Amino acid sequence: MSQRGLEALLRPKSIAVIGASVKPGRAGYFMMRNLLAGGFSGPVLPVTPKYKAVSGVLAWPTIDSLPFAPDLAVICTHARRNFELLQQLGEKGCKACIILSAPASQLEELKACASRWQIRLLGPNSLGLLAPWQGLNASFSPVPIEKGRIAFISQSAAVSNTILDWAQQRNLGFSWFIALGDSLDTDVDDLLDFLARDGKTSAILLYLEHLSDARRFVSASRSASRNKPILVIKSGRSRQAQALLGTHSGLDAAWDAAIQRAGLLRVQDTHELFTAVESLSHMRPLRGERLMIVSNGAAPAALALDELYARNGKLATLNAETLQQLADVLPEGTGYGNPLDLKDDATPERYVACINILLNSHDLDALMIIHAPSAVAPATESAEQLINAISQHPRGKLVTLLTNWSGEFSSQAARRAFTQAGIPTWRTPEGTVTAFMHQVEYRRNQKQLRETPALPTSLTQDSAQAHQLLSQALEKGITSLDTHEVQPVLDAYGLATLPTWIASDSAAAVAIAEQIGYPVALKLRSPDIAHKSDVQGVMLYLRNAAEVQGAADAIFDRVKHTLPQARIEGLLVQSMANRAGAQELRVVVEHDALFGPIIMLGEGGVEWQADKQAAVALPPLNMTLARYLVIQAIKSGKIRSRSALNPLDIAGLSQLLVQVSNLVVDCPEIQRLDIHPLLVSGNDFTLLDVTLNLAPFSGDNEARLAIRPYPQHLEEQVELKDGQYCLFRPILPEDEPLLRDFIGQVTKEDLYYRYFSEINEFTHDDLANMTQIDYDREMAIIALRQHQGQPEIIGVTRAISDADNVDAEFSVLVRSDLKGLGMGRRLLEKMIRYTRDHGLQQLNGITMPHNRGMITLARKLNFHVDIQLDDGIVSLKLSLQDDIN
Repeated sequence: MSQRGLEALLRPKSIAVIGASVKPGRAGYFMMRNLLAGGFSGPVLPVTPKYKAVSGVLAWPTIDSLPFAPDLAVICTHARRNFELLQQLGEKGCKACIILSAPASQLEELKACASRWQIRLLGPNSLGLLAPWQGLNASFSPVPIEKGRIAFISQSAAVSNTILDWAQQRNLGFSWFIALGDSLDTDVDDLLDFLARDGKTSAILLYLEHLSDARRFVSASRSASRNKPILVIKSGRSRQAQALLGTHSGLDAAWDAAIQRAGLLRVQDTHELFTAVESLSHMRPLRGERLMIVSNGAAPAALALDELYARNGKLATLNAETLQQLADVLPEGTGYGNPLDLKDDATPERYVACINILLNSHDLDALMIIHAPSAVAPATESAEQLINAISQHPRGKLVTLLTNWSGEFSSQAARRAFTQAGIPTWRTPEGTVTAFMHQVEYRRNQKQLRETPALPTSLTQDSAQAHQLLSQALEKGITSLDTHEVQPVLDAYGLATLPTWIASDSAAAVAIAEQIGYPVALKLRSPDIAHKSDVQGVMLYLRNAAEVQGAADAIFDRVKHTLPQARIEGLLVQSMANRAGAQELRVVVEHDALFGPIIMLGEGGVEWQADKQAAVALPPLNMTLARYLVIQAIKSGKIRSRSALNPLDIAGLSQLLVQVSNLVVDCPEIQRLDIHPLLVSGNDFTLLDVTLNLAPFSGDNEARLAIRPYPQHLEEQVELKDGQYCLFRPILPEDEPLLRDFIGQVTKEDLYYRYFSEINEFTHDDLANMTQIDYDREMAIIALRQHQGQPEIIGVTRAISDADNVDAEFSVLVRSDLKGLGMGRRLLEKMIRYTRDHGLQQLNGITMPHNRGMITLARKLNFHVDIQLDDGIVSLKLSLQDDIN
């Protein structure tokens, strides 16, 4: 995520080509040709002792002979000279370098050299980079590219060249085109942070084969995706493909989980990637998911409809008034539903009349127009009339438009006209729907990111007890715990397996007794049990019934040498549950090589193949994320749907998954947790069989997680000046309603001091951005007190760090009617301690000259205060290297 030197790499003012050549076929020849042909406005400095000039540009014999230090250098010589030349560039003062090729044996040495001289590297083994808005083509690409709004980042030179060739044919442009190569220094997360702030980039495409740091990737992706759509194609889904690529990129389902958690959209193949590029080039942001399909034939519309339903899309439903308007302009006998078949004799005028009616309607969010080759409605003429009608309609820019002009030769001009008009177009109905569903899925992922989690009804959590129990097991050399042994650990997190003494109803007990050949079956029959469905009720009955208790004990005594007691108990309850139509699920936690702990949910009773049989999520989970995991498992068929008479308790299962997540986040000793099966019957969840694998752990517990969990260690009880206590703690996504109430009790004047503008209302998206924060990049500490039995926020301090984790911008806001209690100072002091411990070097803030309270507080805490009356601001800065007095 470091942005050091990226300006010199991506926006250089001067470029040196080391090993420039006049011989066609040499790397130095291609690089000089492309730089000059691209129209780069700065000086290009060829470096070679062989020629006086290259491509008409005066050459310099050595790096140290250059008249000044270039911003960027491109090394085009033989790889054996890489280290020597990089060293010389560092001595010269060069800020960035592209290394076109290097063997693996050089990588560590090159990285150390670049770090010593603070040179930003792209590559090695990089195709280079293209930045059309700057006239920069510092690449091997033989294909020039047009200016556009999409940035493309690729870890494959072959895929890069393919995309460039494809884009040239379709006149699609890019804002940036960057081939990472081995990502020795500059990686995906660095570029995501850079491109998220780039005004020329409206969308980002990624082609990935591996990651060097999953946590940095997820963090940067979450940040960037809040502002711009990001699409990912990840190769190496199978173990065999990973071996071919020479990567170890972890479970593919874990990639899906990380991409979804970061708010990105994954496309599965290059065909979908091409479709996505085309859609992102022109498609307007979706306002909703309701799609209207218009076609001049039933067959193309049917193909579109099949694809839409296969991808869980939604059709728009037209109201009676719109249907009547369509009936008035269409021939008698034409259907007026969705899809709308205009028939194969549809003229351009019929198309325009219907499209104008549909654009007037508020029953649809997106409009897909299909045109099959027709003599009655020539492709180009129909396209031109529609383009004109859409441009003149007042709602033409509000509805998302998609066009499918089928055919090849006859439709080329029509598709070109749509592209020039900024209306996306495709060759097939299926491709058009796929592009639309890309937008829908991205919108859904973003909605999920911003959804306010519900608070779980009750959670038990005793991490100290769990740590003690796990430590004791490891001290004894125990690395595997079964159901009976793991029970105390699970109890600490409210995850109850069968107690030591649980049995089920009489029929189940009889079945077990008969199975083991013990003649006590009749003794277990009782009319008092027959109506008891609650396991706890049955347990109490058995404890109080001496005869039945003795009979059951006899069963356990008889089989204790051949079957574990916990297994017998499990069989009893499982037998009862099977009769009641319960469902067997499986919850597994494993340690992925790339993303760390992952939580998998599927069905029990099957041979476990995680890639095929489980939905996957990354911890930590809250109720919303757990619910999405359950729904994803159901929709993808990993969990079969239940009958309406016995529906799955999604909220209950979500809470159980949150408890599992909390256990795994808190206890790094857990290598694998396998609940097999989890028996679900209504709102009863029984962990019949549990296996826990352990390993000693040392180091940073949070570092193993792809997403930094809630930093519970920052919680602190604080006494204010009036003697009341409040809790200072990091903000949670669940705090959105409390934050809304808090802001409602802050005066407009105080809000103006904080936000430098009058804000009448904070939207859900605003509040979601304030509460659903990435603890790696941002921290918000709230002051929480209990008032009339309810929690309420009475103060907030926030710090947002830059990508390099050097500077952070801070703010403090206290409820307007509770000033004077010393809360603002205590909050800011806590934030200062946190940012210093987090490695930041400076806190920066801005306030207004009239905000005397903030200025006075800043001075007391040793901030440098710079009052800039001409600009109407006061700059506040604190070096975190200084001690706090």
